[in-house]
Amino acid sequence: MNWQFSQRAKRFQPNIFNVLKDLKGQRLSSGEWVCDLSVGTPDFPVAEHIRAAAAQAALDAENYKYALGDLPELTSAVQGWYARRYGVALAPEEIMGVYGSQEGIAHIALTLCDPGDAVLVPNPCYPIFEAGPYLNGAEIAYYPLDEKNGYLPDLAAIDESIARRAKMMIVSFPANPVGAMAPRAFYDDLVAFARKYGICVVHDNAYSEIVFDGAEGISFLSVPGAMDVGVEFNSLSKTYNLTGARLSFLLGNRAILERFRALRTQIDYGLFLVAQHAAIAALNGPQEGVARQRAEYQRRRDALCHGLTAAGWNVPDAKGTMFVWAKTPRGWEDDEAFVTELFKRTGVLCTPGSAFASLGQGHVRFALVRSVEDLTACVERIAGSGML
Repeated sequence: MNWQFSQRAKRFQPNIFNVLKDLKGQRLSSGEWVCDLSVGTPDFPVAEHIRAAAAQAALDAENYKYALGDLPELTSAVQGWYARRYGVALAPEEIMGVYGSQEGIAHIALTLCDPGDAVLVPNPCYPIFEAGPYLNGAEIAYYPLDEKNGYLPDLAAIDESIARRAKMMIVSFPANPVGAMAPRAFYDDLVAFARKYGICVVHDNAYSEIVFDGAEGISFLSVPGAMDVGVEFNSLSKTYNLTGARLSFLLGNRAILERFRALRTQIDYGLFLVAQHAAIAALNGPQEGVARQRAEYQRRRDALCHGLTAAGWNVPDAKGTMFVWAKTPRGWEDDEAFVTELFKRTGVLCTPGSAFASLGQGHVRFALVRSVEDLTACVERIAGSGML
């Protein structure tokens, strides 16, 4: 059969992480050393009290039925966590679970945009930020994240005609892949910008608990006026190492949540109840492990960034997230070719910046998902590779 695929389907190539996985598999099959710093999957174990809650819930046959929504205990746990962590008071109508932030961002433009409406998307960005609106039929309008501006959006530089057509703006700090932070003053400006043009801000807050050098990870919703103009995704994936459980929440403007919740009843039966019990334990339980993990990420950042910089490759310190972002060394403008050759020579696998939209070209992203000892070994191999 000669299938005629949709233009939408033709736009997408295999996910970059699947391509890198194939490269890794080839090298491992020959018995060679590999240090995979490409995918942002935490290597820390899930805390024992969270695993115990999931294990106990897994023994209850009732927990394998459709959830059809969030457990009241889960909603209460989210309310308590947001109040303690950010000083944000949320009503139950301002909270809903989704199957990970990636899935939520993939669908939310269905609630806000008609085909052809513009969505403001950062460049560089995590791929779902552009793929989600595109799949929903929206027009992607990129705004640059420039190193000279600390990777902050220059709101005043956004073309007014585009701003007036935009229905939605995706923002994410701490920012993947660039590792930047946004000060609270930026969010004040963002609220004013959104109010001026009638734009819904969609803030992805997946990394607020992975910040360095004493910085403050904040919630967009803690900024005065934010609840009037937007919503926020917050995930348990990176904070509690629950990536495979697909646990995230959309929070904020209740009119947007009400409409999104109604839409999702057509495609969703609610989070797996066993996962919901794990989330309750994570949010209500001890938080000391989150702080220890944050400190360990900073030690890893220092080992990689300081080590590579000392070796002759200027790799700036990330301000937050579990990622490090750097320009490719001189003479290696093609980031995909650099990543392939670096892996061939050293066994160190990172992600080409071009996977994160056009302004990512000429950069690479490292994930801090290995121990300090492993990262030190990576630095030694890269320093001796002849590529710097």
